[in-house]
Amino acid sequence: MTTLDADHYVYILRCADDSYYTGYTTDPERRLAEHNAGDGAKYTRGRTPVRCVYLAAFDSKSTAMSREYEIKQLRRSQKEQLIADTDEAPWPDDGIDAGDK
Repeated sequence: MTTLDADHYVYILRCADDSYYTGYTTDPERRLAEHNAGDGAKYTRGRTPVRCVYLAAFDSKSTAMSREYEIKQLRRSQKEQLIADTDEAPWPDDGIDAGDK
């Protein structure tokens, strides 16, 4: 699912209040650090720490942003199913993985 050598990514974060945030980035590790430092999206600022529970790589910005929009239209239960269907954690070796709910 994920390779950190693509140019465009869509991610889902699980926030400290158990809500989800979906976004687009070209650098997932930097963006996650920004969210956790309070420098990310306004939505996540009061909901730290956040954990990346889904990460998908794309070759084009337009494809990635289309997927971001599609995910944002999903109901919570559908997002949870998408996350559950993912067969690997975004960063399994460095502690930034999905974790348990």
